[in-house]
Amino acid sequence: MIKVGIIGATGYVGQQLVGLLIRHKECEIKFISSNTYKGEPFSNVYGQYRDIFQMECIDTGKVSEHLSEVDLVFIALPHGLAFETAKLCKELNVRVIDMGADFRLKDVDAYKEWYKLDHGAKDLNQEAVYGLPEVYSKEIKDAFLIGNPGCYPTASILGLMPLLKTDFIDKQSIIIDAKSGVSGAGRSTKIDNLFTEVNESLKAYGVATHRHTPEIEQELSNASNEKITLSFTPHLVPMNKGILATSYVNLKEFVTQKELYDLYKEEYKDAPFVRVIDDLPQTRWVRGSNFCDIGIRVDERTNRIIVISAIDNMIKGAAGQGIQNMNIMFGIDERTGLDMLPMLP
Repeated sequence: MIKVGIIGATGYVGQQLVGLLIRHKECEIKFISSNTYKGEPFSNVYGQYRDIFQMECIDTGKVSEHLSEVDLVFIALPHGLAFETAKLCKELNVRVIDMGADFRLKDVDAYKEWYKLDHGAKDLNQEAVYGLPEVYSKEIKDAFLIGNPGCYPTASILGLMPLLKTDFIDKQSIIIDAKSGVSGAGRSTKIDNLFTEVNESLKAYGVATHRHTPEIEQELSNASNEKITLSFTPHLVPMNKGILATSYVNLKEFVTQKELYDLYKEEYKDAPFVRVIDDLPQTRWVRGSNFCDIGIRVDERTNRIIVISAIDNMIKGAAGQGIQNMNIMFGIDERTGLDMLPMLP
């Protein structure tokens, strides 16, 4: 059994980790932590766990006393708060999956520029592996430290990556228009995310400044072997979960839609959670699952490719992908514990 701890278990991502891991046949949760709810049973915070999972939350400040009990910790905390725990885990030979942003960017100067914070573990950052299993499964297997990807980057990178390995697109023409449910902003109280502020409204935010931009550019640059600069605009939509990313890329030479589908299906033939579909993706077809659905269209009139990708931001965009990484790290089938079928309505 893989013994795990979850730091920050009462946030939305932490809660989703608990929900998935308690049904994981190869995993045992040894501790959960919370600053806000220390000393309280988890089921007091999330009532759906009553009589199912009632472990008491320990004080996040006392996590160091429990690290020797586990093989792996998930750190589900805001950026800037994973550095010291990761250092201690290195000393104790405890593997780490950071669900936040502290180990996603290889360039620590870019981290400071976009997150307005000096990186607090530069040496560890160099050995961290970006946790996108469809790209880095071999590196993930032997990694001590995983920087779990952001939700917008997961949808955007998976949607665009096959194109960046070709020569028939203008790689500097990429525009990503993405939309997310409100859970992506976390569980803490913010006026902009109150029901009356978001209901029956749609808004762009972080225009030209969103912190996921360098993450997307980093990984698409790696795929194309050249520096990629793109436009990324996120939008907030009045729903709980889901991300839909619509990406536009100019063509340098004509390619048929069938050729594109052949390209994508070949790229993802061994990726159990990526579905290249003929229809246009919708968030409802992936909600509650670890799937990423991708659809592609060629707009001959404008000479552009349009790629649409959909994920559940809390699962493939966060906790599910973290568990997929854990499975690979410990040499078990990456689908273990993630065989959820989207349910409607």
